[in-house]
Amino acid sequence: MSDTLPIIAIATGDPAGIGPEISMKAALDPSVRAMCRPVLFGEPTIVARHAKSCGINAPIRVVDRPEDVEGGADAISLVACPSDELDDIGFGSTSAASGRASLLAAGQAIQAARSGKVDAVVAAPQNQTSISLAGIEFDGYPSFVARQTGLDPRDVYLMLCFDTAKIVHCTLHVSVREALSLITRERVRHVIAVADATLKRLGIAAAKICVGGLNPHAGEGGLFGSEEAEIIKPAIDDAVAAGVEVSGPFGADTMFHKAGVDAFIVMLHDQGHITAKLLARNATAGLAIGSPILFSSVAHGSGHDIVGKGKASPKAMIEAITRLAKAPRTKAA
Repeated sequence: MSDTLPIIAIATGDPAGIGPEISMKAALDPSVRAMCRPVLFGEPTIVARHAKSCGINAPIRVVDRPEDVEGGADAISLVACPSDELDDIGFGSTSAASGRASLLAAGQAIQAARSGKVDAVVAAPQNQTSISLAGIEFDGYPSFVARQTGLDPRDVYLMLCFDTAKIVHCTLHVSVREALSLITRERVRHVIAVADATLKRLGIAAAKICVGGLNPHAGEGGLFGSEEAEIIKPAIDDAVAAGVEVSGPFGADTMFHKAGVDAFIVMLHDQGHITAKLLARNATAGLAIGSPILFSSVAHGSGHDIVGKGKASPKAMIEAITRLAKAPRTKAA
C-alpha cells in the first residue's frame, strides 16, 4: 500500500453495536485498501472484543498518530480513544458510557481531519438512546460536525449518497413546524451553494442540481401553498445568477425520476430519507457538507439485534470510504 494514498479515519461508532465490526471489515476490504490508508479511531479493548466475537483474525496495531499508519493487508491500524467506562458494556446494550465513547472517537477523528493528519472521516453508526443517556446534545452527525468545527449547527447539511444518487436536505432533525420556519430564501440559497461546492469537491466539475418544492406538486402554481413562488424559486434564481446550474422547484414525488442530475435538494427530512431508504435499504451513506472537512457516516442503525455475530454488512461503510477516497485531496467546501 502506497504512502501517497489518502488516509481515511474510521470512527468505530457505538461500542455496543455493529460499528466496530463493520469498521474492521471495511478497513480490510481490498477495494478500500487499493484506494486509501484506513485507520480506525476507537477503544482498543472494545475493538478486540468485537474482532474475537465476529471471527475477524487480522492483527490490530495501535498507532500513536494516524499519519503513522503502515501498509499490509493483514493488519488493522487503530488510533486509541481509551475509555475506562466500557469494561462491563454488553453487546446490544444502551448506556451513557457507550454514548460518550462513540462521540469521543468521532470527535478525535474530526480533529485529526481539521489538523490535516487524515484526509477524511467516515463514522460508523452511533446509538441515539445511549447519547441521550450521556446527556450530550446531539441530533445527528451534521450538527455534531458543525459544533466540532466551530460552525452553526444549522449551516452543515446532510447529503445522502447511494450508487450515483445524492440527496441534500435543507432541514433535517427538527419538527415539521420548526422546519417551515427554517425554510427561508437565504437558507435555500445557502444549501444550493454548499451542494454545488461539495459536488465540485467530489470531482464533479459541472454539477447539475434539481430542487424540490415544499408543498404537494411544488405548490401547483399557488393552489397548494406559496412557499415555492415566494421563497424557493427566488433562491434558485439567485443561485443561477451566481453561476450554479440548478433548476426547480419540482414536485418531490416526481423529481427523482429526472436523469442526468448530480444532486437533488429536498426541503424536509422525509422527502429525502423515504426515497433513499426505499431505493437503497441499509446501503446509504450520509455526507455532512458545508464544514471544512470531508465527513461521511453510514445511514443505517447500530444493529443491536445482530451485534457480535459476524453478520453485519460493511457495504455502506465501504461505499462511503471509497467515495471520499476518490475526492481530490484539497480542502473541503
